[in-house]
Amino acid sequence: MPQLNPSPWFFIMLTSWLIFSLIIQPKLLSFTPTNSPSNLLTPTTTTKTTPWTWPWI
Repeated sequence: MPQLNPSPWFFIMLTSWLIFSLIIQPKLLSFTPTNSPSNLLTPTTTTKTTPWTWPWI
């Protein structure tokens, strides 16, 4: 069974992992998010929740 031979597949996996970690990942991490998380820390409006009335109880 050829799929049990790790020789070609291990090299492909190792190469793709190195490409991702050394080339693609730093480019993705350099992007700045459009919505800063600091806006989520201080909510401006408070929501009032009401209990759910279950019709089958």
